[in-house]
Amino acid sequence: MSQPEPSSSQGADTSYESLLVRPLFGEDSMKPGAVSDGRPGGEEGALPTDLHRDSGPLQPAIRVIMMPKDTNALGTIFGGIILSYIDQAGAVEAHRHAPGRLVTVAMREVIFHAPVFVGDLVSFNTETLRRGRTSITVKVTVEAERGHRGSGRVKVTEAEVIYVHVGEDNRPVPLP
Repeated sequence: MSQPEPSSSQGADTSYESLLVRPLFGEDSMKPGAVSDGRPGGEEGALPTDLHRDSGPLQPAIRVIMMPKDTNALGTIFGGIILSYIDQAGAVEAHRHAPGRLVTVAMREVIFHAPVFVGDLVSFNTETLRRGRTSITVKVTVEAERGHRGSGRVKVTEAEVIYVHVGEDNRPVPLP
């Protein structure tokens, strides 16, 4: 899949929106199984072994107790609040692998499984799925501990977030 060349009067399109029009990681990124597991011998863009997490429970990037100020008209936590924390948690994970400036270019596959209530202790667990030339894809799984309701831990939301490494001019630059 080739991209049209920009005309000389327009110059190269390096806006964030242009990154969403074409595959972020090349043509193979859209094939089944394209996500790297981080082990050696993987495809281009695979995570080095020092970035691969040990098996076992993931540690949350952030944990937050939900408060009454974050509720919607139904009395549950507003989805936009959860999205904001997902973005922050994903950025914490992305910065583990890429110091410098990272910007969010896409949230995809955001699924709200269950509501979040005031008083829930919400954990935003993260995992790096892929490291491309200029971008990092992070999966964020959100769990609520409902101790006060007696229902234990519940998976409430999950999403994939794509961050792009940018220079001082806000244009994409290769990851270090």
